[in-house]
Amino acid sequence: MILAKNYAKNHSITLKDAFKNALFEKIEDEYDAITAEKAYEDYLKDEKNSKPISELWKDLDL
Repeated sequence: MILAKNYAKNHSITLKDAFKNALFEKIEDEYDAITAEKAYEDYLKDEKNSKPISELWKDLDL
């Protein structure tokens, strides 16, 4: 608990906010990992075919 208190103090935030931030960072990291794994599985299923970035920009009207 001392570590968490020192972290909060060093970042000028409350202990509650420190834990809340850590929780949301953990959730975001897990979501990113799951999303990346799914994208990689889709890539392998599609026989590693990918499109040029220019097609993405065109599809997005950018």
